[in-house]
Amino acid sequence: MKKRITLKDIANNFNVSIATVSKALKDSHEISIQTKEKIQEYAKLHHYKPNVTALNLLNKRTNTIGVVIPNIMNTFFAKVFMGIEHIASQKGYHLVSCISNESYEKEVKTIDLLKHGSLDGVIISLAEETQVKQNFTHLKNTLNEGIPIVMFDRISEELECDKVVVSDLEGAFHATSHLIKSGCKRVALISVIDNLSVGKLRVEGYKKALNHFNIPIEERLIVRIGNHEDFDTVMKIILADKSIDGLLCLEESAAVNALRLVKQMQYNIPEDMSIACFTNGKLLQHLTPSISAISQHGRHIGETAAKMLIERIENENEAKPFVTKVIKTSLIERESTKKLY
Repeated sequence: MKKRITLKDIANNFNVSIATVSKALKDSHEISIQTKEKIQEYAKLHHYKPNVTALNLLNKRTNTIGVVIPNIMNTFFAKVFMGIEHIASQKGYHLVSCISNESYEKEVKTIDLLKHGSLDGVIISLAEETQVKQNFTHLKNTLNEGIPIVMFDRISEELECDKVVVSDLEGAFHATSHLIKSGCKRVALISVIDNLSVGKLRVEGYKKALNHFNIPIEERLIVRIGNHEDFDTVMKIILADKSIDGLLCLEESAAVNALRLVKQMQYNIPEDMSIACFTNGKLLQHLTPSISAISQHGRHIGETAAKMLIERIENENEAKPFVTKVIKTSLIERESTKKLY
C-alpha cells in the first residue's frame, strides 16, 4: 500500500521547515508566491491530505460528541437523536451514540468508555435505574474532569450543567383539561414511568387540572404499572369501572395497549372512552381510531441540546452560567378524543 505523504515529507523534499510548508498550503502571505506554488503543486500531485486527528489534538479538540439515550425504541428519543445529528453535522461534529437500555451500570460504563475515547462533550438523558438510585457520581466526575454535559428530558437538579426539559407538568395539565372540557367526568391516569422525573411531573399536571375543575382527586384512578406487572390484568380491572370515561396515558406504548383493550371491551371511542397520551409518534396517526397526543417536539429538543453543548465547547474559556431551557408541548387532537365545540 502506498505510504501517505506528510508535511515532513514535503518539507524534506524542498529542504524547508514544516512550518513553511504548513503556511504555504494555507496560502500565507509570509511565503513567497513562487515557493507557495511549488509546494501546493507538489502536495496536489502527491494527493496530500491533512491529518485531521493530529490537527484536532493540536487544537485540543476532537469535534466528537457522545450521546447517551436510555431507549432507542422510544419514538421520542429517536426524534431527539435526529435533532442532535442535524446540528452536529452542520457544525462539523461527529457523534458516538450509546444506549443505556435503562441500566445504571451500563450508563456508568458507557460514560467511562466515552471519556477515554477523547470526546469534547456529552448529551445524555438518564436511565430509569439511575433516577431510581439517585447516584450521579459518574456524571459529577465527568464534569469535574472538564467535560461539558447537556442533559435533556430526564435530568438531575444535583448536577450543575446545561439542561433541556419539556414542560411535562403543563402538557399533562392541558391534556387532562381537554378531556374534561370535552365532557369526560372521570379521567384515569395510566403510568408505566412512575420511577422517572418526567412521570412524576405529568402526574402533578393531571392533579392540577382536576383541582382547576373542582374534581376530586381519586388515588385509585392514578394507575401506576411496574415493569413486572401484567399490564392487561391491571388495565382490565380499571376498565371494568364503567364510570371511567377518559384515559391519560403517560407514554406511547401504554396508549397503544390501552386502546387495544378498550376496543376488546367494546367501548365506543371517543363516545364512551376518550384517550390521550404523551409522545406524538407516527404510529398513533395510523391506528384506528388515531390517538390524540401531546407532542414534546423531540427533534427541537435535540437541536437545542446540540447547540447548547457546541456553544459550551467552543467557548470553554468563558465562565457562562448554566442554563435550563424549557420546551413547550402542544396537544395534537385526533379521533380518540371528542371535539370541543
